[in-house]
Parts: sequence; C-alpha cells; structure tokens
Amino acid sequence: MPFHFIKLRKIWYAISVLILIPCIISLFSQSLNQGIDFTGGTLLDLKFSNPATTEQVRGVLNEFGIEGATIQQSAEDSFLIRTRELTEEESSGVISELNSKLSEVTVLRDERVGPVMGRELISKAFQALALASVLILIYVAWRFEFKQGVAAIIAVLHDVLLVVGVFSIFQFEVDSSFIAAVLTIVGFSLMDTIIIFDRVRENTHLKKKGEVLEDIVNRSLWQTMSRSINTALAIVILLLALILFGGVTMRHMVLALMIGIISGAYSSIFIAAPLWYDFKLLETRKNPGPLKQRKEARGRS
Repeated sequence: MPFHFIKLRKIWYAISVLILIPCIISLFSQSLNQGIDFTGGTLLDLKFSNPATTEQVRGVLNEFGIEGATIQQSAEDSFLIRTRELTEEESSGVISELNSKLSEVTVLRDERVGPVMGRELISKAFQALALASVLILIYVAWRFEFKQGVAAIIAVLHDVLLVVGVFSIFQFEVDSSFIAAVLTIVGFSLMDTIIIFDRVRENTHLKKKGEVLEDIVNRSLWQTMSRSINTALAIVILLLALILFGGVTMRHMVLALMIGIISGAYSSIFIAAPLWYDFKLLETRKNPGPLKQRKEARGRS
C-alpha cells in the first residue's frame, strides 16, 4: 500500500481545517447571496404565441437591468421567470417589450414573493438538515455503533459547510434548488461512509493474527478506494456535462452538487473513518482494562 491513511490522519484533518477556515470567515463576514426564494421578488409565468429561447428572453430582461433573473423554460413557448421585485411599471414594460421583440405574451402568473416566505424556507432548510443529522445518527448507531454515527455526522457537516462556504466566498446566488443540492450531498456522503464502515466491520470479524485496529481500518479504506473514486468520478463527469450544456438556470445547483460530491468522497475516506478510529483510541485510553487483559493473556501464552 502506498501510504497508511490512519497514520497520516492529522494531515487530512489539517487540510480540512485549512479549507474550512476561509469558508467560516466568509459566512460570518458576508453571509450568502440569497435569491428571491429567500429575500422576496417577482414571479412571472409567461406563455408566448411562438417558440422562443432562454437567451432571447434574457436579452430583453437585461435591457431593464434584470441580469440576475432566473429563467426556467418549461416548454418551447413557456417560461417561469424569478427576479427581484418589480414595480407595476417595470413589469408592464417587460411584458410590452417581450410582445414587440418576440411574440404575443400571455401572462399566466404575475406574483410577488414576500420575504416572510423566504424566512420560512430558510427555517425549513435548517429543520431538514437537523432532522437528517438525527436520523443519520440513529441509523448508523443501530447498524454499526454510536461512535461511527457521530463520525458520519461530522463528515456530512464538513461537506455541507464546504459547499455553503464556497458559495459564500464567491457570492453565488442560492435559492431553493441549492437546498435540494445540499440534501442530495448529505445522502451521497452518508452512503459512501456507510460502505466504508461496513467493510471495516467485515474486516474486524476476519482480522489477521496480530493485526491492530488502525491496520484494519487502513486495509478497509484501500479495499473501498476504487469504488469510492469510480462512483464520484462518474457523477462528476455527468455534472460537468450539465454545467457545459445544461444552461444558466441550473448551473449553480450543478456546481453545488459537484463540490459536494468531491467533498463527500474525500470526507468519507479521510475524515469519517479516521475520526472513528480516534474515538476508539480515546475509549481505549479511558478504559484500558480489556487491553491490559489481552496483553497479559498474550504474555502468558
């Protein structure tokens, strides 16, 4: 094996800390660039008499200084536009310009989303993350042991903090799709971690004579390495295709998924398993009785 994961675990911890410190500083200093799903704005549901493209609609909106609008095309002639709150004059002007430059527009919806709904969405997002953390702890503790559940939660929170921090640093706009991306990342990271813990459990039952726990964990990580890398790489290739050809509307969501998938593969290997080993090491130091008994038994034999 090229190197020993567990013996180098302090290096992995240091790398994560160095990456997460700028994320934490950015979150406290400039927070997140919240979209209209959180801050409030205007929602336009439009249907054109002739087919149109997202670029054509965006070109008209740019003339009114609405460059940051989110445009979703539901059909060749139908668009859902989320933008900052528009006055009645601005809204009428946009509709009139779309009528003249593209084709006749039918306004199916012209709604204003208030900041109260945004605050509720933020609250629901935190509740979902908290519930997911509790369920992860319960599931992993039931399937494996409590310490592995704690290690899995720390790894998941590592991934969430990294994604949120990167979006804060670069001030990418976050909306409801970002919340969906974060929850997807939680699921992927947990799945990868559980597979590693499952292999650790198998190797613990089938351990070689004289093999210590750190070597068992290290062997388990190398055995699952190719699976973790191949899975993450396959997803990243798909996400790269979506970034290149998926359009502007979904780019930030796909970027969040890509960062989270890479971080999830990293944290499962370099954070979750080493952390669990440290927890077991701490337990042994606090309760050295069984360890002493094993040493004495080996000495008598």
